[in-house]
Amino acid sequence: MKYIAFLLVLLTGCSQPVDQNLIQDVKKAAPALPNEVWLSHEHIFVDFIGADKTQHATWNHQLIIEEILPYLKELEAYNVKYFVDATPSYLRKDPLLLEKIADITGLKIITNTGFYGAVKNKFIPTNMFSASAVKMSKLWIDEFENGIDGTSIKPGFIKISVDNTNPLDSIDQKLVEAAAMTHLSTGLTIAAHTGAAKGLWPQLNILKSYEVSPEAFIWVHAQNEKDNEAYLKAAKMGCWISLDGIGSDDQIEKHLDKLIFAKQNGMLNNILISHDSGW
Repeated sequence: MKYIAFLLVLLTGCSQPVDQNLIQDVKKAAPALPNEVWLSHEHIFVDFIGADKTQHATWNHQLIIEEILPYLKELEAYNVKYFVDATPSYLRKDPLLLEKIADITGLKIITNTGFYGAVKNKFIPTNMFSASAVKMSKLWIDEFENGIDGTSIKPGFIKISVDNTNPLDSIDQKLVEAAAMTHLSTGLTIAAHTGAAKGLWPQLNILKSYEVSPEAFIWVHAQNEKDNEAYLKAAKMGCWISLDGIGSDDQIEKHLDKLIFAKQNGMLNNILISHDSGW
């Protein structure tokens, strides 16, 4: 069976029948529920201090839960069932915290594996710079098979990030290669913090070299791209296009313009929208 992070079968990047698709949340793997409301890219807790400074599990779970619960309770009115937590490793991803919140709220919270390479690689641990893509992928596959950080909690998707360059720098190339290998082994969808399309095309070329379908790839922060033709090109390839930050007052009109363009050009089925909220 293939495990996927999101509801629609296209995100698996494979030809598995719909009834074989599983969603891996922090509690268990279960069949995807049809016609449910998702928040496809949000954050419960995140810290941009950097991989060399963050200290694992030094924060107070109870205080965080008390702070975040009022916001999550608001979701009940909208019948939100799935919450995709896109906080990567070394930005204080905390599967046990997410599990506690899932128990309290009933939300199906989905966490991730992978490394975050943007901001000049500030969030990649030092020992990974010399590691091969194969070694990285083995770490991520192990999390999928055995659990994250010694827990039994498994990732439901792969989260990577690249600096927006073409060509990509060497560490970002390795991240994409590792994500491709992890996807091929696990079926997990790849969500890549990218920004404008300049950094998208080299990622898709790497995936193509590994015979990974663009349907298994989410172009994160695609709202930063100004040329609508790039959206058409990506959608025709099958890529998922994520318009994030939709809750920001200065972004609403821009997002609506892009959604109208997507509707007019028959590509709404390739679009995801998110607040990218929760700092």
